[in-house]
Amino acid sequence: MGSTPSQKNLLRLRCSVQNYDWGLKGHDSRVARLYARNSGSETRPDCPYAELWMGTHESGPSFVVEAPRASNGVSVDVDDDVGVSLKKWISENPNVLGDKVLHNWGCDLPFLFKVLSVAKALSIQAHPNKELARALHKALPDVYKDDNHKPEMALAITEFEALCGFISLEELKGVLCNVPEIVELVGSAYANQILHINEQDGEEKVKSVLQSIFTQLMSASKEMITKALSNIKSRLQIESQARNLTDKELLVLRLEKQYPADVGVISAFFFNYVKLNPGEALYLGADEPHAYVSGECIECMATSDNVVRAGLTPKHRDVKTLCSMLTYKQGFPEILQGVPLNSYVRRYLPPFDEFEVDQCILPCGASTVFPAVSGPSIFLVMAGEGIMHAGSSKGEVVTEGDVLFAPANTEISIESESELQLYRAGVNDRLFQASL
Repeated sequence: MGSTPSQKNLLRLRCSVQNYDWGLKGHDSRVARLYARNSGSETRPDCPYAELWMGTHESGPSFVVEAPRASNGVSVDVDDDVGVSLKKWISENPNVLGDKVLHNWGCDLPFLFKVLSVAKALSIQAHPNKELARALHKALPDVYKDDNHKPEMALAITEFEALCGFISLEELKGVLCNVPEIVELVGSAYANQILHINEQDGEEKVKSVLQSIFTQLMSASKEMITKALSNIKSRLQIESQARNLTDKELLVLRLEKQYPADVGVISAFFFNYVKLNPGEALYLGADEPHAYVSGECIECMATSDNVVRAGLTPKHRDVKTLCSMLTYKQGFPEILQGVPLNSYVRRYLPPFDEFEVDQCILPCGASTVFPAVSGPSIFLVMAGEGIMHAGSSKGEVVTEGDVLFAPANTEISIESESELQLYRAGVNDRLFQASL
């Protein structure tokens, strides 16, 4: 094994891939293409490549590649030269995190960075808050792998579809009037509670009634769900001959083909249907229901893999926990457009301390600087080629699929040799501003 990399240098990382069955297959998957470049591994055309993980989580760790690529362009055979895990290297060099990060989260990265390639919908899910995460991990450690919360943000690379949070009370009343199969499933008593309540009754009352009807829906028997979906399909087929179906109705028909007889298909009527354009982002706090539907995105989150699922999945479902943990907030989620830092870089700042994401699109021949920050960063090269410098050190050639760790308090400068698209994940700047 080679010498320990300098704590002020960029560390080249070899990353992990997840082959979940909802992922895009073979070369259609950006995750597959990035992973092949990052690892030197062959990809299989019939295999789904769902997520590329960049970070320290034990379910998909990154490893420090010992020999960096020199600025003369000589590359490294990363297959043969994978060093220690990033987590272990950080534990041996904790100062790379910076004092504030070390104080707040101990000797580990507080964020997990990912790329997702989504072919079919992920489960209807939510991520537990810290208190619930600890309890779930203690009770079911094989299902809930860690004790951390998992706020997250998805930044669209392509057009990206998601279900996220509950629709407004007025929209829900419209659903109950227009989708009779849901009233039949939950019963007229639950439906009437929604139809006869209004915002003046108070937020807690509205949330209580929404929780009741949603729990009743998610707890319906398989036979009732199968019958309701059959009736919805038949009705929409007839109605489509007289009118254009709504986007939500078309989505429900798509989901039913992917997950026949699944309650998650019907629950989609309760959620906001969000369509992100490339460069737009969506963030999700703990205990908020969501399901990514299709497209490719950058994702960043607190370092956790805790998921409570209740629909659109063959995996373990915990309907009771999901229905009891949700906040039942209503209304359309905030869409982030990013804040320009300079001509080439936009920053996406969710309301969570653990992470932020920068997008950099650098035209051929241009250069930019990422000023030194008080926490660590991970850089992903999505496309193009350039030279990256850490401080005054000799530059490294970077190209598509390269992932690099930058220690705290390290200025990074980049020059592009062809149009360069890269993303940076780091600790949210608001944490450091608050301590000034």
